Amino acid sequence: MAKNLHAYSEAEAVDKLLEIGLDKWFVENGWIRRKFNTDGWPTTLQVVNAVGFLCEAGYHHADLEVTWARVLVKLKTHSQRAITDMDFEMAKRIEEMVLWRPLPGQALDGNPNKFVHDKS
Repeated sequence: MAKNLHAYSEAEAVDKLLEIGLDKWFVENGWIRRKFNTDGWPTTLQVVNAVGFLCEAGYHHADLEVTWARVLVKLKTHSQRAITDMDFEMAKRIEEMVLWRPLPGQALDGNPNKFVHDKS
């Protein structure tokens, strides 16, 4: 389905990321990007699978760079060859899923390891 999507300039994309609370994401070479550090290969694969599930469910696919303890997520709307609202929406969903942790006092304890780091 073809959509009429606004193509954001890199400066507009930076502003939009801050506006929607994605301050760990950055803009580089026409992509919005986010690096997730993990505690090792098993967690890295979990992040890759989580991102892959979201992208397939949303039918909007990220490019990934994967190493032992790091996943770099890159988003742009391939059909537009630009950053669009589709990318910001997917970034928000990825951020929520990958960094989700139970809140104190809830039934789930949460992973006791470093798991996925919220640091660049």
